[in-house]
Amino acid sequence: MLHFPADGMNDNPSIEESDRLKALGLAVIKNEAAAVLGLSSRITDEFVRACRFMLACKGRIVVTGMGKSGHICGKIAATLASTGSPAFFVHPGEASHGDLGMITDKDVVLALSNSGETRELLTIIPIIKRLGIPLIALTGDSASNLALEADVHIDVGVAQEACPLNLAPTSSTTAALAMGDALAIALLEARGFTEQDFARSHPGGSLGRRLLLHISDIMHSGAEIPAVAAEAHLKDALVEMTKKGLGMTAIVDGDNHLAGIYTDGDLRRTLDQEIDLNRSLVRDFMTRDCKTATSNLLAAEALQIMQQNKINALLIVNQEHQLIGAINMHDLLRAGVV
Repeated sequence: MLHFPADGMNDNPSIEESDRLKALGLAVIKNEAAAVLGLSSRITDEFVRACRFMLACKGRIVVTGMGKSGHICGKIAATLASTGSPAFFVHPGEASHGDLGMITDKDVVLALSNSGETRELLTIIPIIKRLGIPLIALTGDSASNLALEADVHIDVGVAQEACPLNLAPTSSTTAALAMGDALAIALLEARGFTEQDFARSHPGGSLGRRLLLHISDIMHSGAEIPAVAAEAHLKDALVEMTKKGLGMTAIVDGDNHLAGIYTDGDLRRTLDQEIDLNRSLVRDFMTRDCKTATSNLLAAEALQIMQQNKINALLIVNQEHQLIGAINMHDLLRAGVV
């Protein structure tokens, strides 16, 4: 037994106490890892039947469970919904007081209970049966009432909880969560769910920004584009670069077709040659075959082009190779693409 002061802290724990705490933590990790690994043998034809019921679902997957299982249900429902299988959580206690109206005859019910004897779940089973919809149960007891009433039962039982008293739901909830993830990812793959689909469910996250943001959404356009004519002097190009602040300027002809680019790097190389900026033409020092992109590309693709070519700015052209925009690395950083 570890002994700590009344305030719960020990500023100078003994080596024995520190080792004991580490050992307890390690024991929990090993116990829960073994519980998850033990699920490998439970991926059987019943798992396949559960997947098929959910793939055929015309409504939504209703995930339900009490207590700690209920918390796991909420996470499973969220994972299903974000990976292409519309789902939501229903509290079984509230279901008996009106929330059963949320379940329709087009849905599938996924119920979690380690004992398989949760009273609130057993109370609503007759209603689920009356609706004629599939009931999938994840329990730790294949002989339980919930398991026997279910159309599909997946055993998620564990030999022992990680709690030394074998009471607090620990390994059992971890196992149930892992099986829920297994179902969700199997469905994701079966539906052909893509990165773009995932991003549409997460538009506020970094992945959404990477996969949904297009160059047209962040590029500088119109008067914001740094550009000078091919007949301009280097001084004019320098003034344009300073004014627009993108570290470069495009060089265009009379019809706004892109002829080249002049960058800060080009300027440094020009100054090394002791060139007269007032008399030299920018076209004689510009990079002619510069990298470009079209506005319909993803911003992430623009980042890839810039990284592969070790450049900090990119000019955007239309199908006629006319200049219509410009972006630099700072734009991608501000947009959260980098």
